[in-house]
Parts: sequence; C-alpha cells; structure tokens
Amino acid sequence: MLRIAFFALLFALISCPALISAQNPASPPAAGSPQQSSEPAQPQSIPAEVAAAESAIASSDWKTAETKLDAYLAAHPTDARALFDAGYVADAQNRLDDAAALYRRAIAANPQSFEAHLSLGLLLARQNKFDEARPELATATTLDPGEAGPELKARAWRALARIDRASDPATASNDLLEALKLSPETPEDTLLAAELAEHAGQNDAAEAAYRRVLAKDPHSVPANAGLAHLLILRKQYPDAETLLRAALLSAPDDPTLNAQLAAVLAAQDDAEALPLLQKLHDAHPADPAITRMLAEVLAVAGDYAGSDQLYLHLLAASPEDANLLVAHGQNLVRQARMEEAVKVFDKATQIDPANGDAWSGLAFAAFRTNRPDVTLHALTMRSRTLPEVPATLFLWAQAYDTLHQKQQAAAYYHRFLEAAGGKFPNQEWQARQRLQILEK
Repeated sequence: MLRIAFFALLFALISCPALISAQNPASPPAAGSPQQSSEPAQPQSIPAEVAAAESAIASSDWKTAETKLDAYLAAHPTDARALFDAGYVADAQNRLDDAAALYRRAIAANPQSFEAHLSLGLLLARQNKFDEARPELATATTLDPGEAGPELKARAWRALARIDRASDPATASNDLLEALKLSPETPEDTLLAAELAEHAGQNDAAEAAYRRVLAKDPHSVPANAGLAHLLILRKQYPDAETLLRAALLSAPDDPTLNAQLAAVLAAQDDAEALPLLQKLHDAHPADPAITRMLAEVLAVAGDYAGSDQLYLHLLAASPEDANLLVAHGQNLVRQARMEEAVKVFDKATQIDPANGDAWSGLAFAAFRTNRPDVTLHALTMRSRTLPEVPATLFLWAQAYDTLHQKQQAAAYYHRFLEAAGGKFPNQEWQARQRLQILEK
C-alpha cells in the first residue's frame, strides 16, 4: 500500500487550474469595449483619431488601431482614453509588457479609470505577478464601472478570490460573495466555493458543491477531479475508481484524472496502476508530480533501480528536497547500497531535522554499516516526531546489544515483544534468544 504522502501529490494536480481566466487575444482583455469607457465623468467629444481607432478595434483590426493610436499619442501622450485603448490593443495582440506599460500610463493620466485598473490587474495575474495584480484589482472594486457595468466589477472580485484562495481562504470567500452580489453564480464560482470549503476542512460542503456542478455538467473535469480527490482522502477507493473511469470516457487524456485513477489503483494494489502511470509519464515527462508518483509505484513494484533513476532526475532539479532524498535513500537501502544511503539520509536530516522518515532511514542504514552509536542518535531524534513501532523498538534493542549495554538492550527487546504480537516471527525468535543470554 502506498504511503499517505503519495496522495498529497494529487492535490497539486487538482488545485492548479489557471488562476485567472486567460483572455482570448482575438476577443481582448478585461474591461469590455473601449467605446464603453467609464473614464470621462461627464460627456465630452472623442477625438476623431481615437474614434477611428475604436472603430478599428470593434472590427478586431488591431494593426490599424495601433497605427492610429500611436500617431495620436505622439501628440497627446497623456490622453487617458487613448492610452487605455492602446493598452487594450497591445493586450489583444499578446504584447503584454507593452500593454502593462500603457495601462499604467492610463492610470497615471486618470487614477479613477476602472477599466485600466481592472485590465492591468488581470494582465498581471495572468503573468503570475499576484503581488502586483492584487492592488490593481482591489482598486478596481472601489471604482465606478460606469457603462462597463457591475458584471465587470464582479470580475475584479472573482480575480481577487482566486488570488487570495491559497494564502487567505477566508478573504477569498468574502471576495467571492462580493462577486455574487453583482452577478449570477457561474460553474466556476461553484468550483471555487468547493475548493475554499475543502481548504476550510468543510468536506461535506465541498462535495455538495462539486455534485451541483456535475448535476449540470457530468463531464466537468475540475468537478470530477475535485470530487475524486475527496473520495480518495476518505479512502473510498472503489467509489473514486467508478467516478474516474466514467469521467475518463469523455476526457481520456486528462493528466489529472489519469493520475488520480493510477493512485486509486495503486492504493488497491491493482497492477493496472503501473502501466497507466508509465503511459502518463511518457505523455508528460516534465511533470514532477507524475514522475514522483511513477517512482513511488515502481518502488512498490520492486523496480528499485528504475524508481531511483526517476528520483535522481527529480533531485537534479530539487537537490534540497528532503522527501525526495528520503525516497532515494530508501531505494539505496533496498539495493543494499548502505554506505551511500547513510550519506543521503544524513543530508536529508540536515535539511529537515523534523523529518522522522529521514531519521528512520539513517538509523537503519547506520546499523547495517556497524555504526550503532549513530543509530541510537537517529532513533532519539526520530522519537521527537514519530511514535515507536515494533521495527524501531527492535532496532533500539539491537543497537544497545551491539554496544554491550545489556540492561537497555533487554528492556527494548521486552518492549518489542510486547508490541510485535506474533507479527514478526523471525525477529521475535531472535529477541527471545538474546534475552535468554542477556538475563542469565
């Protein structure tokens, strides 16, 4: 059976949809048509050159619009409307740096421009510049959207909710509620609400939200993946398998659904998990979560060398990842490469002194390389974060026995026998033999 940590990798796969919906360059950016600009607080005439550019924008004739706006802005560099239009055109052509600069100039010319703040915030969010995006979006929520309408202000609130969901789920929930005051709930809202409920530990509420989405759209990949994740957390593997196999009929190549199915099959010791993960890895060789899961399943299947090649590949990119080092060290132990394992586990404990698995590995590998003093130190450190189990009790006893500390060795042999309960016959026989000698 795979470790629980194995399933934690799935969370990364199911909780990383595009943070902010990317806009199609063919139907530009955030704030609606430039003709609907809310910038002028009172009616004013639109310069002919700007009007002509906006007519070209309406026809998606970006090059004509760009040419007209460039010429106009050369003579009128602080015209807020023209600057926003120019940013809009650059955004539509995926010239994101140019667009951001033009939106900033539009804001400098008119700090009350709802469209400029919103468009800049969404653009920065699409670039994963969330610290810069958030203030722009927050400002947009305080401004009058004018003819752009409340639905676009709702878009600012939704973008804030997606930015806040990782760092502050409570604030994200409030953001989403503000959006719903301005526009009807969408399936994306329901999915976000489900995710926020799950972050808050409200799994029943999250499940209800996912099922609401699936009632309207049974083929929704995010909803199926989210519900499957909850079923996996509850170890309802047969239910998760049924759900995932049905979802894969309409999305057979989706990496998240395939990874979840592989995890469910592995949890049920189903041999189908390995070829499924190998196929998934072949299709997504650069995906570290998939690579990690395949390495885990290969180790469970006994292919320690194959598993270790994948862990070494992951470590090349993340050499300070203590959990990867532990997995690598465990494969070295399984291949009887104990000296190498000691070095790897020792490095893992230095990186993460609270990693109980690293101390466990070091204790075992050190004992196998005749370093019982290191074993005792490692077991002492391990005991600060993890409870004793029969295997560690037996290792304590052996280490003390090797150091000829008879009283301590006998005490741990007795503790081991009490905990073993007949489940470790070979070690229990050894413990009884040693106690006969130690207690003579």
